[in-house]
Amino acid sequence: MPTILTLPPTIITGAGASENVGEQAKRLGATNALIVTDPGIAKIGYADKVVRNLHAAGIGSTCFSDVTPDPTLQNVRDGLKQYADEICDVIVSIGGGSAIDCGKGIAMKLTNDGDFADYMGVDKIPNPGAPLIAIPTTGGTGSEVSKVTVITDTERNVKMMLSSACLLAHIALVDPLLSLTTPPHLTAAVGVDALTHAIEAYISKRAQPITDALALKAIEMISGSLRQAWADGENIPARTDMMIGASIAGMAFSNSSVALVHGMSRPIGAYFHVHHGLSNSVLLRDVMAFSVVGVPDRFADIARAMGEPIDGLSPMHQADAAVSAVERLVTDIQMPRLGEIDKIDRDKFEDVIEQMAADAIASGSPANNPRQATAEEIVALYRQCF
Repeated sequence: MPTILTLPPTIITGAGASENVGEQAKRLGATNALIVTDPGIAKIGYADKVVRNLHAAGIGSTCFSDVTPDPTLQNVRDGLKQYADEICDVIVSIGGGSAIDCGKGIAMKLTNDGDFADYMGVDKIPNPGAPLIAIPTTGGTGSEVSKVTVITDTERNVKMMLSSACLLAHIALVDPLLSLTTPPHLTAAVGVDALTHAIEAYISKRAQPITDALALKAIEMISGSLRQAWADGENIPARTDMMIGASIAGMAFSNSSVALVHGMSRPIGAYFHVHHGLSNSVLLRDVMAFSVVGVPDRFADIARAMGEPIDGLSPMHQADAAVSAVERLVTDIQMPRLGEIDKIDRDKFEDVIEQMAADAIASGSPANNPRQATAEEIVALYRQCF
C-alpha cells in the first residue's frame, strides 16, 4: 500500500537560520506580518529581532505575544482579530510548540470557516492555511515541521488534536542558537517530548520506511545530547543536535503518528495544565514497559540507537534495554514522577481518571500503539505512573 510523506516546502537549519526570516517572508510576497509568540520569548527580545529582520526586508509587522502554554481557542481568536485589524498577509510564529501551534491554528482559521472543533482529527481541513513561517526556540515539539496542531478548549477541558497537510508551515527556520536561553527544567521536558515523538513514531502501527529512518536518527541524536544540553545550556553542539533531532522527530511522527503516551498525555494537560513535555515524560517509561511485548524487535532497535550494548542478549532482554535506557535518562535529567507534580491533586486525579482514559482513547492515538490498551488498563497505567 502506498505511503505519503508530507513536510514543509522549505526547511533551513543551522546557526543563524532565523536571520533568513525577512528574505523568506519577502519570497512569500508578504507586506505585513503577524508575529505570534509568548510573553517570555517577547521579553528575551527574540521577537524584536524578527521585527528588525522583517523591516530590513521592507516588511511591516505587529506582535501578538499573548500565547499561553498549551494554546487555547481564545488565543487563536485573539490572534485572528489582530491579523485582520492590522491587515496582515503572513504569520511568523517564534517560540516553543505553543506559539507555533497557535500560529498554525490562526493560519488554518483564516482560510477555513466553521468551528475549530469541526476540524479535529485527521485530514478534515479542506483548505491550506495562510502563509506561515515557523521558528522554534526549544529543541522539543517539532511543530515547525509537523502537520499537527493541538489547541485547548478550556470550556470542555479538551485538547483538540488536528492533523492535516493543510497545517504545514510554508517555511521552517531551525536555529539552535535560539535555544541557548532555554532553562534546564524546560530543556529536560521538551527534550523528552522530542524523544517520545521519535520513539512513538518508530513503534506506531502507521510507521513506514522513511519515518523509521528519521525516527531512529532522532532517537540517536536526542538521547546522545539531552544530558549535555540540560547540564550546560551553552553547549552549542549539544543544543544543535537537540534542535535538529527534535525537528527530525517532528518529521517522523507527523507522518507515522504518535501512540499511547500522547493519547494519555493530552488529558493530563487539559485537566491539570501540565506542560506537554512534562506530561509525556512522566508517562514514557511505564507506557514503554507496557508496550514492549507488542514489537520487541523495534524496541531492540531503539536500544541500539540509544547506544545500549545489547549484542548477545535474548530478544526480550534487548527490547527491555530500551526501557531501562529511557529510565536512566529521565532520572539523570531529574524528571519527576506524575505524583510529584505540584499541579496534580491526588483526589482530583482520582475523580477524573476514568474520563481521562476515555479522552485518551477518543483522541485516536492509542489505536496506533503496538499493544492495544483498554480503558481499564489505561486507568491502571495512570495510577502506576502516579
